[in-house]
Amino acid sequence: MSRQSSIAGRTALVTGAGNGLGRAIALRFAAEGARVVLVGRTRSKLDAVAAEIGDDTVVATCDTSDADQVDALADQLSEEQVSILINNAGVAGPVAPLVDIRPEEWDDVFGVNVRGVYLMCRAFIPPMVDRGHGDVINLASVSGKRPLARRTPYTASKMAVIGLSVTLAHEVGPLGIAVNTLSPGPVAGPRMERNFALEADRTGTTAAAAEAEFVSRSALGRMVTEDEVAAATMAMLQMPGLCAADIDLSAGMVAR
Repeated sequence: MSRQSSIAGRTALVTGAGNGLGRAIALRFAAEGARVVLVGRTRSKLDAVAAEIGDDTVVATCDTSDADQVDALADQLSEEQVSILINNAGVAGPVAPLVDIRPEEWDDVFGVNVRGVYLMCRAFIPPMVDRGHGDVINLASVSGKRPLARRTPYTASKMAVIGLSVTLAHEVGPLGIAVNTLSPGPVAGPRMERNFALEADRTGTTAAAAEAEFVSRSALGRMVTEDEVAAATMAMLQMPGLCAADIDLSAGMVAR
């Protein structure tokens, strides 16, 4: 079966949907006529996003790094014809030199950022194969492809997502499933504001100066926004020939 390019009428599952990029992606999908399944750890946050979308929304709590919870989620959603899977859930992890990072901290990052992608794909791709079509977009990061000081678990996990996705695309592409990764650059918002404040404390400057120095590395002189990331996921789904691709969206922060 040929790949579907229309979003309206399809069911899209978004992990990490309670805030940030997951919320923005879910809202964009709903606006385009998709039935949205919101998945995350915190019910109250998911309910708030569902209230923004409206009645035709499914909410399910799940720790995507937990195999039993993911299997239970798949059973819970067995009547939903999920044909778009957006693996967005992720954690930033510690900020420290590698030698100071505890093994359990490393495992926590890989548990959510990599194991969670594996478990969700393992659970939700088989029904797509049965129907002969589907789309998977795994959120990676440009930080997986460039040095990012004191962030080895995060950067390693995001590069792992890219490797997982490329190989998976070749496994299931012949079965009608397109798998791709989207690698955003730094996204404007509270997380980056905290980073700039920490950098200001470390260097004895101001948060505004830390931000200005940071965005000067970008071709567009700025960071990307949550809405731009959401728009990019939509654009990727409307490109029928896109498979095994890794798309950078960094406002020119990374060029390769």
